[in-house]
Amino acid sequence: MSKMFLPVLALVLATGAVQAQDGRYAEGDDANTHYGWADVLRVDPVYGVARSEVPRQECYDEPVVRREGGNTTAGTVLGAVIGGVLGNTVGKGDGRKAATVAGAVAGGAVGHGVARRGEQEYDDTVTRCRQVSSVSEQRRLMGYDVEYRYHGDVYVSRLNYDPGERLRVRVSVAPAE
Repeated sequence: MSKMFLPVLALVLATGAVQAQDGRYAEGDDANTHYGWADVLRVDPVYGVARSEVPRQECYDEPVVRREGGNTTAGTVLGAVIGGVLGNTVGKGDGRKAATVAGAVAGGAVGHGVARRGEQEYDDTVTRCRQVSSVSEQRRLMGYDVEYRYHGDVYVSRLNYDPGERLRVRVSVAPAE
């Protein structure tokens, strides 16, 4: 190889490396992008309301009247059977059927009354509960509206953090079509 070929080759390779490091000839999403620093002018916290439904149990005491003793159902049924049998012994034909029904109704009423005489009533209290929902509202920090200046122009962005006095920005340039 000639003595001139090696320095020329080295110069060509060095020029290509400098262009690749410069970033002006990069390809992809970062082709025309660089980073800089902007001065923060104002930071305003942005609050929102978060609502949540909270189930809870609500209980109260309710007064009731309790009955003990005496079985009115059994007394009514037994009275109706006895009254029906006694009514069936009276009359003939359709009169017997009517007397049986009347005896059963009267016997049921008498049996019910007899059974209630054995009952005792007293006042009591029962605790009743039900599920209710209440809505809880909480004020929460949602982010920050940040006003900043980059190369003389003022911009506003909403961020999820307070950037302080300076903000790193990504600058991307593309031709307008």
